Amino acid sequence: MLPDPELPTLLPRPPAISVAEYRQRRDALMAQLPDNAVVVIPGAGLMTRSRDSEFAFRQNSDFYYLTGICEPDALLVLLPGRVEGESVVFCQDRDPTMEAWTGRRLGAAGVVAEYGIDQAFENADRDERLPELLAGRELLYLPLDNGEAVAIAEDALAAAQAGLRRGRPPLKGWLDISPLLHAMRLIKSDAEIALLSHAALISAHAHRRAMQVARPGLSEFQLQAELEHEFVWQGASGPAYSTIVGSGANACVLHYIENSAPLCEDGLVLIDAGAEFELYAGDITRTFPVAGRFDDAQRALYQVVLDAQERAVSAIQPGVTLVDIHQGVVHDLTAGLIKLGLLEGEVQARIDDESYRRFYLHSTSHWLGLDVHDVGTYKLNEQTPRPLVAGMVLTVEPGLYIPSDDDIPDAYQGIGIRIEDNVVVTNDGHAVLTADVPKQIVEIEALMAKK
Repeated sequence: MLPDPELPTLLPRPPAISVAEYRQRRDALMAQLPDNAVVVIPGAGLMTRSRDSEFAFRQNSDFYYLTGICEPDALLVLLPGRVEGESVVFCQDRDPTMEAWTGRRLGAAGVVAEYGIDQAFENADRDERLPELLAGRELLYLPLDNGEAVAIAEDALAAAQAGLRRGRPPLKGWLDISPLLHAMRLIKSDAEIALLSHAALISAHAHRRAMQVARPGLSEFQLQAELEHEFVWQGASGPAYSTIVGSGANACVLHYIENSAPLCEDGLVLIDAGAEFELYAGDITRTFPVAGRFDDAQRALYQVVLDAQERAVSAIQPGVTLVDIHQGVVHDLTAGLIKLGLLEGEVQARIDDESYRRFYLHSTSHWLGLDVHDVGTYKLNEQTPRPLVAGMVLTVEPGLYIPSDDDIPDAYQGIGIRIEDNVVVTNDGHAVLTADVPKQIVEIEALMAKK
C-alpha cells in the first residue's frame, strides 16, 4: 500500500474584520457629510457566464468595505441622524426554492443580526421603502460610475419634484461619494493589514511552489495550475487577478495571460500572481530560470532590476512620494542599461530623452487593498504628489523588457524581468509583506535545486 502523500502545511487564518469596525467605517463616512444628506451604494450583482450559469460572485469593494456582506443584489443606504437607524440594507428575499438551488440567503433579519446593520428590508419591499427613505433628503451621495446608483438618483429627483407640492424640501442634486470613501480605504486598519499580510503569505507560498515545480518540458499553464491550487488550498477564493505566467519573450508582454506556451528550456519565466483572501489582494512578481540556473546575461540583467527594486523598497517611509520612488528606479535602471551596453551616453541624458522607456514601460508602484490596483488618488492636487503615511499599502515592481530587435545583443533579446513586492508603510519606515518568496539569485537557485 502506498503511503499517503504529504500535504502542504495549512497557514493559520487571521481574524475576520469585526462588525464593530464596519460600523466605525460607516460612522466615519457619515461624519464627513452635510446635514440632511443620504448615501446610496449598490452591491454587485451576478454576471452571466454562459446561458444559465454565472461567474463566481465577487462583491463590490466599496459596498463590502462598509458592510462586510457578500450576497449579490444588495443596496446600502446611509441616513445620518435618522432616529430609526442610520444604516439600512436592502437584500435578497428569503426564498426556500432558490435557497435549495443556490444556498442560504441572509434575509432582512440575518443582515441585522450578523452584520450589525440598523435596519434591513428584502428587495421585494424596495420599490415601496426606498423612496420613503430618500424623501426629504437634500443631497444624495453615490458612486457616479455606477449605473444602478445613478438610476436611483434620477428616480429620487423625480419623486422630490413631485413632492414639492406637499411641502417637502427639494433634492438639490447628487455628488460623488467615491473621493471621501476612497480616501478612507487608502489608509488600512490593523485588521486590514493582517488580511493583506495573509494574502501575501499565501501568494508567497504559491510562488515558492511554482519555482520548485518548474522544469523544462512543462508549459506555462501547468505553473498556473500549481499557483492557483496553492491559493485555494490555503483558503483563498482564488487569484486576485488573471495569473500571468510568461516564459521567454512572453515575459515582455506586460499583461500576458494566455499561459499556453511551453516553458523555454534555457530561458526565464516571469510569474505575476496573487491570491485573494477575504477580498484582499496579494500581488507578487518573480522571474526565475526554468532550468534552475541563470546564465550570465540573465544574471546581469536580473541584478540590475533587483538592485533598483531593493533600493526602492528601502526608500519607503512616511513623507516619501511614489514619484520619488519611481524616479529613483528610473535612474537605477537607466544606469544599469548603460552599463550593459543597451543604452549609450549619460544617465540623465537618457532619462531626459526617455530612451529608457524602450525597456521600462510602466510605473513602479500602485496601491493595494480590496482591489489589486486599489483606490485612492496619487496626488493631493494637479501639482502635488501624495506623501506616504502609515497604513498605506503599495507594490514596488520595476522591470526590464528587452525586445528581440536587430540592434540588441543576442544574449539579451526577448528577456523580460520584473520583481514585485507588497509593502506597508509604518510609522518609522516600512514592512515587506511578501518577504517569504526569494528574490536573490543565490536563494532562487538554491530553492529550485531542492526539487
